[in-house]
Amino acid sequence: MSNGFGGHGGPAGRSAGVSFEKLDAKRTRSVMLRLCKYILQHWPLFLLAIVLTLVSNQLALLGPTYSGDALDAIAAEGGVQFDVVWEKVRRMLVCYLLSAVLTYLLTLLMVRISQKIVYTMRKQLFEKLTHLPVGYFDTHATGDIISRISYDIDTVNASLSHDLVQVMTSIYTVAGSLIFMWKISRPLILVFAVTVPISIFFAQYRSKKVRPLFRKRSRKLGELNGYAEEMLSGCRTIQAYGREDEILSRFDRRNVETTDAYYDAEYYAAALGPGMMFINNLSISLIAMFGGILYLYSQNGTLAQTSAFFITLGGVAKFVQYSRKFAGPINEFANIMHEFQSAFSAAERVFRILDEEPEPADVPDAAVLTDARGQVDMENVCFSYTPDKQILRDVDVHVQPGKTIAIVGPTGAGKTTIINLLMRFYDVNDGLICVDGHELRQLTRSSLRGAYTMVLQDTWLFHGTVFDNIAYGRENATRDEVIAAAKAARIHSYIESLPDGYDTMLSDDGVNISKGQRQLITIARAMLSHSPMLILDEATSNVDSRTEIQIQQAMNKLMEGRTCFVIAHRLSTIQHADTILVLQNGTITEQGTHDELLAKGGFYAKLYNSQFE
Repeated sequence: MSNGFGGHGGPAGRSAGVSFEKLDAKRTRSVMLRLCKYILQHWPLFLLAIVLTLVSNQLALLGPTYSGDALDAIAAEGGVQFDVVWEKVRRMLVCYLLSAVLTYLLTLLMVRISQKIVYTMRKQLFEKLTHLPVGYFDTHATGDIISRISYDIDTVNASLSHDLVQVMTSIYTVAGSLIFMWKISRPLILVFAVTVPISIFFAQYRSKKVRPLFRKRSRKLGELNGYAEEMLSGCRTIQAYGREDEILSRFDRRNVETTDAYYDAEYYAAALGPGMMFINNLSISLIAMFGGILYLYSQNGTLAQTSAFFITLGGVAKFVQYSRKFAGPINEFANIMHEFQSAFSAAERVFRILDEEPEPADVPDAAVLTDARGQVDMENVCFSYTPDKQILRDVDVHVQPGKTIAIVGPTGAGKTTIINLLMRFYDVNDGLICVDGHELRQLTRSSLRGAYTMVLQDTWLFHGTVFDNIAYGRENATRDEVIAAAKAARIHSYIESLPDGYDTMLSDDGVNISKGQRQLITIARAMLSHSPMLILDEATSNVDSRTEIQIQQAMNKLMEGRTCFVIAHRLSTIQHADTILVLQNGTITEQGTHDELLAKGGFYAKLYNSQFE
């Protein structure tokens, strides 16, 4: 929303990103619990996934047992027992084949579960955005918000659909392998008493280093998206002023920062996998060495078969395979740890929006504004977006039904802020605003805002037909009513000249038609509304002088019988207003009719004369 002279009446500027508090262990647990709640919403599917995990991993764990038994049958004292070998090999192949099939089904099932969760999260996020106050969007970059809807939720999706499967598999495989190894040789398990603590310590140490780097990566991406969105929306201005090189240079700096953040996160996370693999390979080497020693002592009769240290060649082979299964998941978990860190940081950013306070609820006994007459009173209104800068000071305005009030003043005077307060996008800090004698905070927001029609300088059209965009002004509008509104707005002839007339598709924000034509379509949309109050914020700023005269005639008809608030840069459009308010530094310094203000020779007279000298 723009004010009278091109300035923004809202909070000063937008942050390019968001502030990040440290995602410590407590916050990480909170994020994990919230993600678990999403998973448990689909508990039947998740229960099936757990069953598939148990069965597929149990089958995979039986494989080394059969291979070890086959090896013992080959090394039997009486010669190779071929029937036993082939039987064990056959069972091993069946187990591995069935395990692969069940793992594939498990992967498909987890993808399905993650899709449902991501759908729910994205829906909740968008619904929350529609209920956030306008102030949130005044202080958060659009690109960063879009990044959370798309990139961050996709990151969560990747972890839920792929990484979670690996974690579930790893947990069962580690536990199952440990049980099998315990049955084969308890002394060899002592090797893990050394290597596992080292692995855990190393993984925790690296995770603490990597976690803040992934938070920084997400933040930098949001900043880059916000900057790109801002520059692309202003590409015409950039090219008109020949600032392409400067904008590219700024983008390069942000791109380098984002790329460096990505590199740092991936670089330090990359050391986790190889480090864990080295520790696991070390444990396997120690097992092979000590297992070989025990086997030699078992073969020469030094160790009795009843001894806990006794082991066969097949037992050594089985233990080595189970040790790899035991160490492999730990290594895999370490490799995906940085993905989980990224997912938790992404989920944290999503949850930050979900945890934002929505617009305050209407008071319990809020009245519904019906059959509004349009009487508006502002008494001693004071307002500030931030505590350090007051925007409005002791503003008193009294508007009778059907009257037109024009608001003029320099940039930053608070003109658009008054509109924000009238629509209850923000609530006053002090003072009262009443409509038909009802204080705004005692009315429902929906009924209050439904009593207004707005035509802004910044036109908004959505992807759809011309008819749909105009009909947006009133639910269930007929084609005849839409055509009548278009004629009143002097846009009917142009629409008829389009290839498909009123059924012509407009691209996003109507970029395939001129800005002036977009303005006329929004005015036609306003023509359909029967609301008793009208807000015009630079409504004719995007049309030429000749078209402005035609539009002004249509606007005069639109304004008949309505209470109108007009913010205009061209003072010629407000000469017939019932009252003109001159706003300076948040205070009304002059008010009266056009002729009265000219006669005073004050700020308005100087402003008017400067435009028409």
